[in-house]
Amino acid sequence: MKKIFISADIEGVCGIADWKETEIADAQGAYFREQMTREVRAACEAACEAGVEEIFVKDAHGPGRSINPMMLPRNVRIMRASTRGPFGMMAGIDGSFGGAAFIGYHSGAGTNGNPLAHTMDTNNVYVMINGELASEFLINAYTAALFGVPVLFLSGDRLLCERAERLAPGIRTVAVSEGLGNASISIHPAVAVERIKKTVAEAFGSVAAEPARAESARAGNGRSLILPGEFKIEIRFRQHHLAYRGSFYPGAAQAGPCEVAFASSSWLDALTFLFYVL
Repeated sequence: MKKIFISADIEGVCGIADWKETEIADAQGAYFREQMTREVRAACEAACEAGVEEIFVKDAHGPGRSINPMMLPRNVRIMRASTRGPFGMMAGIDGSFGGAAFIGYHSGAGTNGNPLAHTMDTNNVYVMINGELASEFLINAYTAALFGVPVLFLSGDRLLCERAERLAPGIRTVAVSEGLGNASISIHPAVAVERIKKTVAEAFGSVAAEPARAESARAGNGRSLILPGEFKIEIRFRQHHLAYRGSFYPGAAQAGPCEVAFASSSWLDALTFLFYVL
């Protein structure tokens, strides 16, 4: 495999437990930006050792300025800040990538796997896609599938990892924490880095040994997701006026005082709806 895509968030890095720890302007955030960078670096180093020649990293948390590029290998290209487009945390992906990895991801809104559980922002109670509570991982895994890019690795909280393994059988995961009420129980940050490096090496090394992605997909190894034929989306907002506003998006409808619904057979259309309404 010559080229991989890495999307990195911060609410699922080892040890994080409070919103202030995610903020660039807050002193508490400095440590967790460093830990996020360590975890991304571990994934990059493992990919290099597995024979990957080019690595594209999307700094995907908030303003997109959390990772220290100086700590990454020299064959990494990194996208910082936001394109302000619908691909969001997956900006820069296309069909040329042989695989995708997700670092520092977290459980979605409406779940209890992480004290910082949310989906895209904190204005919604949940985002439902085809009857399933949607995390940012699910949304971004579908975006990878749109381009035929296999989803190979995920690190984050335990509940998210368990759900990812059901969505994408064959994916390798590393659970660095688990939520308990408003708290987070984490492994040691150095152990998290070690496990991420080891598991990413296994994930990309196993794919590198396969003859071709197309043959692999036909063999049914579960890494290349198959997009559903239709996407039925419901968003429940915390404030009713946000649902009213969202109902004016073309094809959307208000499904209740705080709910807005949308359906499409196109993931790109569904993704664009999420981008404009959330």
